[in-house]
Amino acid sequence: MNLKINYLSKFNENKSNNIAVFLKSETKSNDLFKIFGKDKHIVTSIEKLKKKENFTKKKVITSIDIGIEKKIIVIWVDNKISSNQVVELGAKFFDFLKNNMIKDVILHGPSLINGSKKFNIEEFVHGAQLKSYKFDIYKTSNNKNKKDKEFILNVFQNKIEKNLQINLNALLEGINFSRDLVSEPGNILTPDEYVKRLLKLKKHGLKITVYDEKKLKKLGMNALLGVGQGSVCGTYLVAIEWNGLKNNSKPLAFVGKGVCFDTGGISLKPAKFMEEMTYDMAGSAVVAGLMKNFALRKAKINAVGVVGLVENMPGGNAQRPGDIVKSYSGKTIEILNTDAEGRLVLADALDEATDKFLDNKKSPSRKVNELDNRGSHFYLAMYWAEALANQDKDADLKAEFSEIASAMKENEDKIVSELNAAQGRPVNIDGYYKPDEALVYKEMRASETLNNIINK
Repeated sequence: MNLKINYLSKFNENKSNNIAVFLKSETKSNDLFKIFGKDKHIVTSIEKLKKKENFTKKKVITSIDIGIEKKIIVIWVDNKISSNQVVELGAKFFDFLKNNMIKDVILHGPSLINGSKKFNIEEFVHGAQLKSYKFDIYKTSNNKNKKDKEFILNVFQNKIEKNLQINLNALLEGINFSRDLVSEPGNILTPDEYVKRLLKLKKHGLKITVYDEKKLKKLGMNALLGVGQGSVCGTYLVAIEWNGLKNNSKPLAFVGKGVCFDTGGISLKPAKFMEEMTYDMAGSAVVAGLMKNFALRKAKINAVGVVGLVENMPGGNAQRPGDIVKSYSGKTIEILNTDAEGRLVLADALDEATDKFLDNKKSPSRKVNELDNRGSHFYLAMYWAEALANQDKDADLKAEFSEIASAMKENEDKIVSELNAAQGRPVNIDGYYKPDEALVYKEMRASETLNNIINK
């Protein structure tokens, strides 16, 4: 759904039939009259709603019908609301509009709720914009109905924080760029097309360097090249640079896996769910979106994103189990399973990042963040376990996940090492973890449990 935002310098009820206001449970009638003037009907209706609806974190948005196709939407705000919760509230607000088919609304700024905690309307709108994202460019539709899918949000706010708005818009652009890349089907976003889209980022001030197969072969990046041997599409390594500090300090490096479609190669994956393997380039999409975000908000940082773009396909020239290749680092690698291609892509990409941009392979001055799929299960599980260990609402869960988080930290190197060696097979570590099943389960359970606690 398309969400159109208009900022108003004056509150004008005639802009829409529907009005949305932020309220706290202790908001007084006199405060409401400041917005609605002498309209006692609206104020009385809101007062009745306050008595009828107990404010909870699960039901934070309610509405009152005050006429034909005219609503007052009440957004209840907690006194201790955080910045992230403001964004989440904005997302819930868009869901409310969508589910109730409210196509236009005027949103009164948070003047009635500003207290000890700053409530930024810009963050609220940002949450609504994030939630409104939809990838439907390939769906057959009637252009005449385009306006029917548009939501108009008129925002009244005396003063907009321009710098915050610029940063949030840059973040939105970066996130949606990543989303678009991940959502594209494999026959559209091939490695060749991916390169074209990355080259367009030059207009934002990013330096883009593309290494095609000829250059990769000359550099000795045979680990990356081997993955793409079976595909008719090209194989590439792309470096995206942002120099926001305007000095020679070493950059922060981000390295992403960009397997545009992963069939598994000769070690072919099962047919079931293979269509989801278009997402195997998500790590590289995050890197690309992040770099776009840096450029749009003119971030005071030197950063580089390195992505390996390839398609892992079976074919007459495809890499075979048992093949031996020499990587960019000079180390030889025996291919036991062609579906373990991610480490091959990242091996050459990581070496390129440390060698060219960090100058020292053995001890880079900045951390290189490897964005892959396999290890993310472990680190997300550890993140949620630590979050649950630090909450104070459920003592039993606090004790349970304190033990789990501690065990994960102690065994981190061993677990990651075993995960990297697993090649898709379940692994037992000290009888405690089976990463391909238990880690994902713990990740999901921990995140759901934490959200349940937060939303109590």
